[in-house]
Amino acid sequence: MKTLNFRSLIGTALAAAAVAASGVVSAQTSILNVSYDVARELYKDMNPAFATYWQAKGNPPVTINQSHGGSSKQVGAVIAGLEADVVTMNQVPDIQQLVKAGLVNADWQKRLPNDAAPYTTTTVFVVRKGNPKGIKDWPDLIKPGTQVIVPNPKVTGNGRYTYLAAWGFAIKNYKTEEKARDFVKALFANVPVLDGGGRGATTTFTQRNMGDVLVTFENEAILLDKEVGGDQFDIVYPSLSVDAPAPVTVVDKVVDKRGTRKVSTAYLEYLWSPEGQEIIAKHYLRPRNAAVMKKYAKTFPAVNTFSVEKLLGPWDKVMKEQFADGGIYDQIMVKR
Repeated sequence: MKTLNFRSLIGTALAAAAVAASGVVSAQTSILNVSYDVARELYKDMNPAFATYWQAKGNPPVTINQSHGGSSKQVGAVIAGLEADVVTMNQVPDIQQLVKAGLVNADWQKRLPNDAAPYTTTTVFVVRKGNPKGIKDWPDLIKPGTQVIVPNPKVTGNGRYTYLAAWGFAIKNYKTEEKARDFVKALFANVPVLDGGGRGATTTFTQRNMGDVLVTFENEAILLDKEVGGDQFDIVYPSLSVDAPAPVTVVDKVVDKRGTRKVSTAYLEYLWSPEGQEIIAKHYLRPRNAAVMKKYAKTFPAVNTFSVEKLLGPWDKVMKEQFADGGIYDQIMVKR
């Protein structure tokens, strides 16, 4: 009897080890979403909603763990070995870095609707209550004595969209790249500090009380206005801004290693569900679902926006020209 029990115990242990090695245990218990800085509140609500939905379909319970930071820093961490099952970023180039690193398949934008971006946002201005500096449009940000708070365009999608929104405004209005360079140089000459993420820039503006205007994503601006205090800040929509879709993907190399492709894919698909789109809209991000967008129309005023790809060219070209080491952004910052 003792021999049989011993064999039984060995068999059970070997079976458990085999299951653990196959990744089935981790597939049933947790996935990691690595995301950008100002999406914290969104996924804080999205994750339990998906977990309930997933289990109601007869699947084992799942826990979604979360990591937030400047988008390019986050991508760098994934490339360095942080095992993200999914990434939910705010710019295409960040995910393209994962493609180049061999972690994400090249067809990632074709696997989900809307080029794999479940929502979009845009860049707006947050000013002190009453708008004491009279800031109404981009040219007001280059006036002497005006302090502008933005996160670092080298490491954050938020900051990069601010830079490109200003560049696009200048191209549209002043027509030449030389004048656009001069305009953006003048704007960044008014930036006293470059934070490493959008939330850090918000803290600098609100808690450190630096700056006359914070340039950030619309959802961050509305959240600030509602939660920090509408009696302290106003939101200003410029005459032209940038369309900022937020792309998502599974990290193919990780989900295949961990056996989490099914749950990770379902998690991302849930973002397009009516329930997911409702959560997105409640967090002041512009949903793709027309009915949900109509329901929240008062939250999202009409905005004149441009697409980076359509106005400035493919993202690879923009990143190389503007943000690569020694590119236009570096040249501007050295000479400002």
